[in-house]
Amino acid sequence: MDIIKRETHTIDATGRPLGRLATQVAVLLRGKSKPSFVPYKDVGDFVIITNVEKVKFTGKKFDDKIYYRHTGYLGGLKQRTMKELYTKAPSEVLRKAVMGMLTKNKLRPRQIKRLKFEK
Repeated sequence: MDIIKRETHTIDATGRPLGRLATQVAVLLRGKSKPSFVPYKDVGDFVIITNVEKVKFTGKKFDDKIYYRHTGYLGGLKQRTMKELYTKAPSEVLRKAVMGMLTKNKLRPRQIKRLKFEK
């Protein structure tokens, strides 16, 4: 059995576009840059994001992008804009962007746990 060596990457989000930052974080969390990468193993690294409140939003998506969720009840479709979500928790906007870029399988919850945010 191979021992997985995980490194810790610290990324400063000041002035970086949201999508490009999320792409870089997703690659590090999955471990795609490692030579030992295989799609069915969790070989990714830890990622710490600093200054997430200074991330840059391009275009009009800060006002126009809408996140949907459903409560499970009839007529229970809830929506909130990126601006509303960002005012409550700036890190949640980046977390949702990274979650959408990770694979939708059993590895995703373990990979997203290695994403941390600092002030």
